[in-house]
Amino acid sequence: MSHSNATKPDLDWSQVRETSRLLILSAVQVETMLNESDVSVNTLTDSFTSLVDHMNAMNVYLHALESSQNRDEAISCCEETTGKIKASIMAFQFYDRMVQCLQHVTSNLKNLSELVADQNRLYNPSAWLELQHHIRSRYTMESEKVMFDAILQGKTVAEALELKTAYQQDQSDDVELF
Repeated sequence: MSHSNATKPDLDWSQVRETSRLLILSAVQVETMLNESDVSVNTLTDSFTSLVDHMNAMNVYLHALESSQNRDEAISCCEETTGKIKASIMAFQFYDRMVQCLQHVTSNLKNLSELVADQNRLYNPSAWLELQHHIRSRYTMESEKVMFDAILQGKTVAEALELKTAYQQDQSDDVELF
């Protein structure tokens, strides 16, 4: 038996079911991209690890040579390259943070889709409150909680982002762990 959908609506058609399907689709698309990007990131991680090992070995070899202008320039190049590698590692930290955030988004979309698809929970305020508590509890950064709270208080997206940014600026001396 085929299910009713927007292309073939029947008496069983529901905008709620359509919403649920689109939420699941969005979650699957994000999840697929995350999985595919892991391969590339693992390749990059292996490459950077190898680069660090080679730079350390070159540095040892160069320091063992007699002092000369060429040797000193080569050591300087090694130091500059090491700095670039460290900057790349910091970019990976951003990537890790982004992946964690997107994993939360996909989980939230799936949970929301399940709630919307369940007629027993869809119109139940306590089910919505439970979902909201679950979503908020998974945030590891306080700035995310500030933005979440603002949205639930009815603030616009722009206002929520402004509050998040203000919070982050106020906390600029503190390191936010994720």
